[in-house]
Amino acid sequence: MSEEAFDLPSDFYWGVATSAYQIEGAHDEDGRTLSIWDTYCRRPGAVVGGETGDVACDHYHRMPSDVALIASLGVDKYRFSVSWPRVQPGGRGPVNLRGMDFYSRLVDKLLSAGVHPWLTLYHWDLPQELEDSGGWPSRDTAYRFAEYAALVHDALGDRVSTWTTLNEPWCSAMLGYDVGRHAPGRTNFAEAMRAVHHLLLGHGLAAAELRSRGVSDLGITLNMGVSTPASDDPRDVDAARRADGLGTRIYMDPLVHGRYPSDVLADIAARGAELPVHDGDLEVISTPLDVYGVNYYSSHVFKATDDPAAPEVVPTGRPVTHMGWEIVPEGFTQLLVRLHEDYGVPMVITENGAAFDDVADADGFVADADRVDYFRSHIGAVAAAVRAGADVRGYFAWSLMDNFEWAYGYDKRFGIVRVDYETQQRTLKQSALWFRDLIARTRG
Repeated sequence: MSEEAFDLPSDFYWGVATSAYQIEGAHDEDGRTLSIWDTYCRRPGAVVGGETGDVACDHYHRMPSDVALIASLGVDKYRFSVSWPRVQPGGRGPVNLRGMDFYSRLVDKLLSAGVHPWLTLYHWDLPQELEDSGGWPSRDTAYRFAEYAALVHDALGDRVSTWTTLNEPWCSAMLGYDVGRHAPGRTNFAEAMRAVHHLLLGHGLAAAELRSRGVSDLGITLNMGVSTPASDDPRDVDAARRADGLGTRIYMDPLVHGRYPSDVLADIAARGAELPVHDGDLEVISTPLDVYGVNYYSSHVFKATDDPAAPEVVPTGRPVTHMGWEIVPEGFTQLLVRLHEDYGVPMVITENGAAFDDVADADGFVADADRVDYFRSHIGAVAAAVRAGADVRGYFAWSLMDNFEWAYGYDKRFGIVRVDYETQQRTLKQSALWFRDLIARTRG
């Protein structure tokens, strides 16, 4: 395999990605109200160091220079998310024009710089008022989400052609409502299962709304990996099946096939929970899509425990990132080929990257050869999947810049651009220069 082009198609595209709460800051400016993350960050012990996204990377005030930075990398596209409480305070009612103006200016800046805007409607920042009314376990939230999608399209649909509904609903449902490591920090499996269905219903309602408005490049983004049993023991095989069921098939099956997997429904019922499906829901959820976003960071080996619902993740001795996640590029190839064979969908890598314990020199430069190696191996894994027949059309590096990393605060750095949080100075890392040069090589 030649690194010069990675054997990827000539129309394969490249981008960088961020999310609103992780970079914008300006948490109480221009009419923005609280999100569940604003509230969660203020819960004692919830976030490392008690840190918040109040300022983050101050992108709200530095957007024009950040767009210039994005353009300097030579990317085709920039994936960003809209802050729901910034453009529709409280999650209900009319648009907040001051908040929406920020995204209108962002889109205009991107287009003038020759960068295609890739808009994600929801990257975890649910308005707090909707959480107070029940959150994603409540069916009403799905309808509020579709209304919000329409408001954003009213403002930006004339200039934005690519729309993603949800980012990683697994994280919203499982980390937010089951294990409580993400906002809103609830710990109730039954509520998490209700959230799974209402997230998917909200996606389907929003997708149908956007489709009715003529959107022709529409998708969703899921985080997935490969679940491998630790041995041939039937209990380990079942542990891996369960992990795959709640991690991948509970989302892909209804989106593509219009049904939930029967074995997953049985597993959920055995735990005293259910998916609150109404007549017609699955038809809405399976609204045809143009692209499936795949976020990949690692894959895992599972071993059974005395609790079938809580299998053990078994370390395999591979190198790990600063997150403690094993580096498994061949799992990336395996995942993409499996998605192609089982679901036959067009895919884009909407996130892939790694946190490492960066050390900056006196000028702020980071020689992150470990991150370069990560990108090289994983982009090579994507190329291998394409050669095996997978329809993968583009790749977004996560993340454009170091940012607020959710419950880890500012301790973990995923960016290809270093951010000095005291001065907000941006500095291209070695990985940014490598990524920029890779894009230039693919352009000839």
